[in-house]
Amino acid sequence: MISVSNLSKSYGDRVLFENASFQLNPGERYGLIGANGSGKSTLLKILAGDIDATEGTLSIPKRLRLGVLRQDQFRYEEESILGVALMGNPELWAAMVEKEELLANADENFDADRFSELEETVQRHDGYTAEARAAAILEGLGIPGEVHREPISSLSGGFKLRVLLAQVLASDPDVLLLDEPTNHLDILSIKWLEEFLKGFSGPVVVISHDHRFLDTLSTHILDVDYQTVQLYHGNYSHFQRAKVEERERREKDIASREKEIAHHQKFVDRFKAKASKARQAGSKARMIERMAEDMDELAPSSRRYPTFRFDQRRNSGREVLKVAGVTKAFDDNQVLHGVDLTVERGDRLAILGPNGIGKSTLLKIVMGELEPDDGEVEWGYETHPGYFAQDYKDQFRGHTGSAEDWIWAACPDKDLGYVRGRLGLMLFSGDEPKKPLDSLSGGEAARLVFSRISMDRPNVLVLDEPTNHLDMESIEALVEGLKAFEGTLIMVSHDRWFVNELASRIVEITAGGVRDYRGTYEEFVDRHGDDHLDADQVILKAKAEKRRSRDQGTPSNDGRASGNRKGADRPSNSDRERRKLEKRSGEITEKIEARESRIEAIDRTFLQPGYYERTPADEVRTLEEERARLQEELEELMARWERIERQLFALD
Repeated sequence: MISVSNLSKSYGDRVLFENASFQLNPGERYGLIGANGSGKSTLLKILAGDIDATEGTLSIPKRLRLGVLRQDQFRYEEESILGVALMGNPELWAAMVEKEELLANADENFDADRFSELEETVQRHDGYTAEARAAAILEGLGIPGEVHREPISSLSGGFKLRVLLAQVLASDPDVLLLDEPTNHLDILSIKWLEEFLKGFSGPVVVISHDHRFLDTLSTHILDVDYQTVQLYHGNYSHFQRAKVEERERREKDIASREKEIAHHQKFVDRFKAKASKARQAGSKARMIERMAEDMDELAPSSRRYPTFRFDQRRNSGREVLKVAGVTKAFDDNQVLHGVDLTVERGDRLAILGPNGIGKSTLLKIVMGELEPDDGEVEWGYETHPGYFAQDYKDQFRGHTGSAEDWIWAACPDKDLGYVRGRLGLMLFSGDEPKKPLDSLSGGEAARLVFSRISMDRPNVLVLDEPTNHLDMESIEALVEGLKAFEGTLIMVSHDRWFVNELASRIVEITAGGVRDYRGTYEEFVDRHGDDHLDADQVILKAKAEKRRSRDQGTPSNDGRASGNRKGADRPSNSDRERRKLEKRSGEITEKIEARESRIEAIDRTFLQPGYYERTPADEVRTLEEERARLQEELEELMARWERIERQLFALD
């Protein structure tokens, strides 16, 4: 367990957070969230021991091994991919390397005593299975086994970061501290990471801007806002509701107190000059002072939302884009295998598929930045596409000026007020428009590119991983802007929440061809499997619905009545087995619902304002232990229910 007590961090007069107190417990997963610049990455660095807090205490047992995701991808250029993954445990890696060196030089000089010491170290760290574990993690993150012996320098930047993530996960840590682990992961790899982290026994603290990832993974949310850190129980969606409710409650409480103060002030103003009431008026005045002192002023939120506005210059023709037989290979790597695709006006199309399958390549071909090896691309009548590239900073090449200069260059006939207005929508205020382009953060640069795209008033938006460098507030604002956009939308994104909020058509690129599905992302998942991985669960769900329909009196397909044959009313062995299994399934379902109800009740208790301040620590611990026990029982019951469902499926 890691304990944080009255932790504060400031830089000069700027306070990031103060008086933060919480604890990180084994088996619990904490989403660490906050606006850019609020201090969430700083808090993670304090937990990792990289920087010190200004005030307060951080208590970490010495025996705990911290697994920290760092972005130093160029540190291991000449090492093999598998070797970099194994380096997460430095003592084991050093012992394995030295042992190999001793064996390589055994003919000249073999130090048996040293070899024995190294062997003991390898065994203590379970080194003989470490390589297999690291290889499995690399494959789970989308790096195939055939390249594991290649140097990490052979990989692209995104895949190098995957190797660094594998290094952390394979290091056998007791605690995981992960800053944006889903960056550069495709949907399949994100799903694999979710399952890995769910099975991790220690505390997990993760910074992410992926709504669905936080919803699926988090058991708690650490919110860095209002110059403090607040712990919420539940996932991100639960947090969003709880935070709004808490803010509304506090605003209502302040309004009520202000109303009461105003009421008392009227009495003071009316009677303070009247001798017979002067004493009462003075008493009321002192009471008003005490009430005012006790009333805390609500600090402003550090969260800021940009305004994305996309107005199209005119409607396009009905057929927006036609792609016919497009192929593309890079040396021996064939990424596109004859893609055929027609996009119509108003389509909101998401292109899905694993990394390396050619999604971004297809967008570059569509936008004329790459030539296909074969096939044709034809834009429709009056189409004016706006393109947000994954490597969007390339647009700044050759420009040495400021953000303001770059925007003004796109509208030289406009005045400074117009330019500043456009920048203000993207949260550039004060002196920020004068920032040099090469000093902009990833999020600032992305917002600037979107500002320039919107000025062109396109009627087709082509977006390649637009959320990669945006914070959660900017992503939510972008979704609202795109929902209001009346034109056609074509996008590639690994952010499942973003895709589900916007897409009404899914195009999945696979090695075997293109799958075109008209519907939302959730409908696509329901039809083709949970994020392409859990298709068997979808089958079970369909079978369960079929049985429910049958139980409610829907005739079976064979249509046989009970009097049509001798002994028809005598149940067969399979019928008896089915009824027995269905009875057990119903009993387990009741137990599942009871535990879910109790867990929800406990969570509501935890979310009561001031609960932790007024409740004894022993009582809190008892309730937390009950919740943990119920969660374990719930997972076991779910596993039993799934086994029964599979048996019922076999009988159908």
